[in-house]
Amino acid sequence: MEAEVRPLPKFEYIAPSSLNEVFNLLKDYQSRARLLAGGTDLLPKMKKRAAAADLLIDLNKISELSFIETRGDRLHIGGLARLSEIKESPMVREKARALVQAISLMASPPIRNRATMAGNLCSASPAADTAPPLLVLDASVRLRSARGERMIPLSDFFLGPEKTVMRPDEMLTEIIIPLQEGTSAFMKLGRRKAFTLSIVSAAAYARVSGGKFAEVRLALGAVAPTPIRGPKVGEALRGGEVNEQNIEKAAELIKEEVKPISDVRASAEYRREMSYVLTKRVMEQAGGGGRNAGTI
Repeated sequence: MEAEVRPLPKFEYIAPSSLNEVFNLLKDYQSRARLLAGGTDLLPKMKKRAAAADLLIDLNKISELSFIETRGDRLHIGGLARLSEIKESPMVREKARALVQAISLMASPPIRNRATMAGNLCSASPAADTAPPLLVLDASVRLRSARGERMIPLSDFFLGPEKTVMRPDEMLTEIIIPLQEGTSAFMKLGRRKAFTLSIVSAAAYARVSGGKFAEVRLALGAVAPTPIRGPKVGEALRGGEVNEQNIEKAAELIKEEVKPISDVRASAEYRREMSYVLTKRVMEQAGGGGRNAGTI
């Protein structure tokens, strides 16, 4: 017996050419509208009926959202900047190494040519690979609407799986990363190959002075309802010598901070143990200059 083929739900499609048009549409349609940038996450969900909309707003004609530039002591990345563009940016490669490493392990080149970092964040997946690097880099996001704009630290952005602080009439237009002197690194554990969804991911930032950790930040993905920071690890390492013993001891603390679940990809116990392993390795890499980050 052949499976029944159901038609896609009907929706309106508009491709505005200005942000003001987008803001007015969002003001009118609220949660009944969906924004389309790369579409690599939204369109498959709509085909599976896991997402629906009365109006699909295509952002790809709004050129003012496509930028990667420095302004003063901050790096600004527009909401329509593609993952491949971010990965190849000389400034990103110099100042946000963990982000480049994460993007290099995401999906495939054709997907990276379409997908945006803003879309990856707004999907609010606990396993979103760009989130841990941005968390350790102290990134913020700019949210805009017809009512105005607000800046939100990324650490306050996620509320739960597929839930953020964004209001129905808002859109994420920009990611802002402070330029810092330290080194960052990223690692992930995936099934079979690098381009799969993370089972566990970890990013670290470290600024070393005189052989000691002057500043340390850690973040993990896929081990809690949202991407999380690991403040206990950073507190334990700050001021201590950069050596394997100190890192190994501090990394044990991450087991107290993660809240993993069991699913078809891994058990909670396995994720908890691998959180420790990745924390240890990514801290060693950040403390040693960020070399050799990647998958395990």
